[in-house]
Amino acid sequence: MSSLSLAVRDSSTMLRRNLLHARRYPSLTLNLLLTPIMLLLLFVYIFGDAMSAGIGGADRSAYIAYIVPGILLMTIGSTVVGTAVSVSGDMTEGIIARFRTMAIHRGSVIIGHVVGSVLQAIISVVLVGAVAVAIGFRSTDATVLEWLAAFGLLVLFALALTWIAVGMGLISPNAEAASNNAMPMILLPLLSSAFVPVDAMPGWFQPIAEYQPFTPAIETLRGLLLGTEIGNNGWISVAWSLGLAVLGYRWSAAKFNSDPK
Repeated sequence: MSSLSLAVRDSSTMLRRNLLHARRYPSLTLNLLLTPIMLLLLFVYIFGDAMSAGIGGADRSAYIAYIVPGILLMTIGSTVVGTAVSVSGDMTEGIIARFRTMAIHRGSVIIGHVVGSVLQAIISVVLVGAVAVAIGFRSTDATVLEWLAAFGLLVLFALALTWIAVGMGLISPNAEAASNNAMPMILLPLLSSAFVPVDAMPGWFQPIAEYQPFTPAIETLRGLLLGTEIGNNGWISVAWSLGLAVLGYRWSAAKFNSDPK
């Protein structure tokens, strides 16, 4: 069997293992999924009328359209926190040490986590999107190509954040530390243009919101789904995603290959 075939076979086995774990112990995934859903409902039904006036809308429906792209990307950030916890658990419970003694492809353990996490993130996005549609979100002007581009951006962003989460899990001494280390995945969307436009923020805070990965991705998603101006945000969001994916991959691979556990 060639090395490529071995890698695909073992990675598929590890993917199945991670998906079975997620099915048997769904509490972490559900808890992380509830965060963006609760924020969506909170901001739409409690603050919707006031916030829609702030973005130039006439009623709550305008704010639903504005907030959903940000919530979808926040969903990805929330979901990958579970990946950091899962990786840390594998590293500290001794299963990785056992895998190292077996005749399996070395990188298949991490690849299984990454592919499984991306799949869970996309499923979570679909579920949150269904909630958004149920409360009034519509994207009637987007073409098929724009929908495909939006889906591709979500997958690419999920892949980038997953690799970063894997690295955070590998450096964490336990699951609690991994959850804390991955907390910026949830906090950064709160400091982006997810809920209010950047130009509505205080001047000293605007650079924090603007020069981070979530804001250009959110604005690109808004442009694709709602027809707003994308400008430079498209290539900036792709550059952020590719850069974080490469950085996370190299960091994770180096840490995993050097870890004696």
